[in-house]
Amino acid sequence: MSLQRVQNNSAMVTESFDLGCIDLQYGGSLPHAQIAYEVHGALNNKKDNVILFPTWCAGDHTDLRYLIGPQRALNPDKYFIVTVNLFGNGKSSSPSNTAPPFDRTRFPHVSVLDNVKCQRRLLVERFGIDVIKLIVGRSMGAQVAFQWGCYYPDKVGRILALAGSGRTTPHNFIFVATMKTAIMSGPDWDNGEYKASPVEALKQFRLNADAWGFSQEFYRQKRHLNVSFTSTQQYLDRNVPVRNDANDLLAQFRTWETVDISDNEKFGKDFAEALAAIKARAIIMPVQTDLYFPPEDSAFEVKCMPNAELRVMPSIWGHRGGSPGSDPVDIGFVDKAVADLLAE
Repeated sequence: MSLQRVQNNSAMVTESFDLGCIDLQYGGSLPHAQIAYEVHGALNNKKDNVILFPTWCAGDHTDLRYLIGPQRALNPDKYFIVTVNLFGNGKSSSPSNTAPPFDRTRFPHVSVLDNVKCQRRLLVERFGIDVIKLIVGRSMGAQVAFQWGCYYPDKVGRILALAGSGRTTPHNFIFVATMKTAIMSGPDWDNGEYKASPVEALKQFRLNADAWGFSQEFYRQKRHLNVSFTSTQQYLDRNVPVRNDANDLLAQFRTWETVDISDNEKFGKDFAEALAAIKARAIIMPVQTDLYFPPEDSAFEVKCMPNAELRVMPSIWGHRGGSPGSDPVDIGFVDKAVADLLAE
């Protein structure tokens, strides 16, 4: 997979970084691995204005632009912002863009730590960057931020972890299982060897996302209805194609279900020790109504971290709180947290 370099009027540059063959945390390797990324702004002479913003599950770097701009705390006129695609999202190395025999369901298991180590290589080898001023992560991106903070504690100054956790809980694991099953149970799944996009399988995935992604209060207030949908059934029948490849989604779910920032040689699965190793000033921001990552889990994590604040977003948007297209008030809540961290 080779991603052509593109530059537009907003001074955004999209390109890819060749990692060669990488050995993976849970065994095996991935040859010709590449990370796709986008940069906003300019790196200063001291290389101390760096912000890393990884993607979330099923998202790519274009989704992250909503928080970046001169009017935002993530201001490219001041900071060098690197938005990096996680493995399996269809932009970086993924089942859909990797040559046989590592394509489709044969794509190897890539962990959050594998992503972090490769992101570290990108920053050091491509740009000569040693220390990140701030890492912003949402959902799976927040899992990445936790992993960065404990595995490279001297390389991260600040962390904003939004709607994510440092370890996949049993309930969260079960949720991921429902998403995987929804895709694989579709009549056009064909054991991952589909010739065309498995539309019915992806419809099942979207149905699960509708059920879990928003809160009960969101639906109670009929936020899902508008001039196009006057009933919940019409909303469910809407024609919104899933842009992601089904095998790519499964690869990212496999990453998600095994998240544990302490499952490595540094911490030996001592989760509290891994959290305590995070030196960075951190704002941990669960969404009050999130069914994936409830605030109670975040509260435990903050208690174990030496320099962290629990800042709960009071939103009815569930896991979608503060995401692109969500309530502008929620997005402003995220923007303020970024501003607070950068002002300190």
